Amino acid sequence: MKRTDLNLASRALGGSVRYVSDEFFAPCEALLFPENPVHDTTTFGPHGKIYDGWETRRRRSPGHDWAVVALGVPGVLQEIVVDTAFFRGNFPPEVSVEATWVDGAPDRAALDAAEWITVVPNSAARGDTANTYRVYNSQVFSHVRLNIYPDGGVARLRVLGTAVPDPRVLGDRIDLAAIHHGGDIAECSDMFYSDARHLLYPGVAASMADGWETARRRTAGNDYIVVTLAGPAELEYVTIDTGYFLGNAPGRVRLSAQRTATSPWREIVPESPISPDARNRFRMTADPEVTAVRVDVYPDGGFSRLRLMGKLLPEALSQAIAHWLERLPKGASSKVLSDAGLGGIAVKELRQDQLLSLAW
Repeated sequence: MKRTDLNLASRALGGSVRYVSDEFFAPCEALLFPENPVHDTTTFGPHGKIYDGWETRRRRSPGHDWAVVALGVPGVLQEIVVDTAFFRGNFPPEVSVEATWVDGAPDRAALDAAEWITVVPNSAARGDTANTYRVYNSQVFSHVRLNIYPDGGVARLRVLGTAVPDPRVLGDRIDLAAIHHGGDIAECSDMFYSDARHLLYPGVAASMADGWETARRRTAGNDYIVVTLAGPAELEYVTIDTGYFLGNAPGRVRLSAQRTATSPWREIVPESPISPDARNRFRMTADPEVTAVRVDVYPDGGFSRLRLMGKLLPEALSQAIAHWLERLPKGASSKVLSDAGLGGIAVKELRQDQLLSLAW
């Protein structure tokens, strides 16, 4: 089962603040930092007290301040956290959140012209608090706009939800485990030092903390993770990157694959030694259909990234495209189909070859 606590706006996933109304006291980039905010009571700059967050000046005119955020991974929103940690006399007493889906990398004019849907209506907020708001909307969004009334500071913005990646980029060999492509961690034996989801993040790890590491095992057995793939696929090879893991990498690994949630596990990489602080690559035993992969590490330890390379099966790709189109806001899905020469056809009536024609 997919977890729904993924922060779709995190800088670690490529989230970014596109535009803000004002950032006089503290820059907007800190809104999306994955780590928790910190506070040093002694730090002051030319503009006053330095906060770990976004802070606007005191508004002396009508209106309110806002920040437009591009999600690192588009998805269905479940919950939004407006964290005002350490903002006590300068927090916004009220907030709201809007969301939209815009194709590509829109400029400000395109975002201003977009159809914004309110997902969190005007709601009270408290200072020095992780203010949490539920979202009751099943559409896919690519951007959110945080409105604060009338001004003030916010330490972090967390946009929690389920990733629904753009399936048009899934038609070739891809990393089937990547969060960006719909992969996720389904099960993990131990996450004492860090979240196993880091393994599926884009790019290379920034440090040992940006990976998965277990506690030292003092009992029999071994640690493991189970990864659900972007969809039923044919795997080709795996890369286990132990970058930064020198004295705490596993000694050996073994990979198994599963066709369905109830089918038995089948070995695709036999138990093999791996090197610390290195990219370890293994060719996999051919299997025409895989939906999940289990990585056993012996006996414990950690690594920084996992790449499971292969291709989605055609049926899986067409189903992903259909699901995505149905989740898009109506105007957005109509434009996608129109741009592809499929305007006027209901998504449910599209043939598999028409759906696959949307893949890039």
